[in-house]
Amino acid sequence: MDTHTLQAFVTVAETGSFSQAANTLCLTQSAVSKRVSLLEEQLDTRLFDRIGRTVGLTEAGQALLPRARQVLLDLEDARRVIGNLSGEVQGRLTLAASHHISLHRLPPILKRYHQRFPGVSLELRFDESERAFEGILRGELELALITLSPQPHAAICQETVWQDPLRYVVSRDHPLARRNRPELSELTHYAAILPGSSTFTRQLVEQQFEEFGLPLDVGMTTNYMDTIRMMVSIGLGWSLLPETLIDDSLEVLDIGSAPIVRQLGYIYHRNRTLSNAARQLVEMLRDQSPAPASSGSGRCIKMDA
Repeated sequence: MDTHTLQAFVTVAETGSFSQAANTLCLTQSAVSKRVSLLEEQLDTRLFDRIGRTVGLTEAGQALLPRARQVLLDLEDARRVIGNLSGEVQGRLTLAASHHISLHRLPPILKRYHQRFPGVSLELRFDESERAFEGILRGELELALITLSPQPHAAICQETVWQDPLRYVVSRDHPLARRNRPELSELTHYAAILPGSSTFTRQLVEQQFEEFGLPLDVGMTTNYMDTIRMMVSIGLGWSLLPETLIDDSLEVLDIGSAPIVRQLGYIYHRNRTLSNAARQLVEMLRDQSPAPASSGSGRCIKMDA
């Protein structure tokens, strides 16, 4: 048994497809199938049920999957520990960032980082905060910049970099735009345009409405804040938007309730060793943060294995 066969097995299990696994691993489908078959021979058991184009884990495959992931994570962690000994800041850094942070917060930081550490090959993925969160948990990503979860996970270190106040907004010709100080309850009579129900931002909105025992009428959902701004500006509903996105096409509603503030920051796995490249980016983020870099998790960079 070697790590190549384990990686093929894990990738097929996660993608649910030999062809997609082959694309992910930059291999032929035949090569992936051979690696999985070799692993099955070594373990003397079938790991996948193959019915037509459907691929599903057997009971043995389900038992192996978490252990295989852990072996691969431990190996990657060992590589980082050894690589860090040189003190050099180079190699590949796999980073995920939400679309909002990528567009409106990250560019100047990445520019300074690239100028200071040209030897780092940055693999930047634009992803929803929730998917990036799961990627950190599974060990697919080393670092992520996201909207922080309202319910921190025990395995995740998360630290705030930016406070992101959200304001209730409507188009200038929306009926609520003519109200001087509308109550939160008045918003329930109109459709909202909000991110999907699984997003951390939506959870913050729902929490506020639940505190007042108010229903939430969501007419449209999209996880792209710039798209929400466009749809609100043409009168399709009300929403909450970061102050940085509000322009003259929108009317800010002076709601009497406490403002909602998203915490934007970075996360990494508590039990993984950060590479020198990731460590330097974390320090750069901390240096530019106007507030203490903390979100209830403490500074928990793992220095060694």
